[in-house]
Amino acid sequence: MTTLEDRLAYAERVGAVWAGRYRVAPVTGRIAGYLYVCDPPTQTIDELATALQASRTAIVAGVQLLESRGLVRRLRTAGERADRVGIVFDEARGFDPAPYLEAAELASLGLALVGDGGAEQRDLLARTASLNAYLAARLPELLEEWRHSQEEGT
Repeated sequence: MTTLEDRLAYAERVGAVWAGRYRVAPVTGRIAGYLYVCDPPTQTIDELATALQASRTAIVAGVQLLESRGLVRRLRTAGERADRVGIVFDEARGFDPAPYLEAAELASLGLALVGDGGAEQRDLLARTASLNAYLAARLPELLEEWRHSQEEGT
């Protein structure tokens, strides 16, 4: 059985990783990390502030950021006076090809501007367009492969 200390250590680790990778305040990552492993799986702002030893203001700001990115949701049960916050699982998150298509298009436009000159720039732009077009094509396929593997239980 895990202890509260184990869960808080996990939240700290998530906070550090998210701060470095996603450039969010460490408390934002700590909120997400804690919500993944806390019991019960939904928490009020005050419960999060107490558990994470953070100000209510920092928790509210972190929850708002996570909510704006579709990573958490607020729920209110009949009879409760405070919202509860819980993690949202969206299996398609990160699999949207649109940003990759846009990046490929921008690289292609840049390639047209460079024309025959600047071999280094041409190579960089051509590789950027190619990689992003490839990712845009593969992401929906990868999501379907994963869904299929979930159905098969693998």
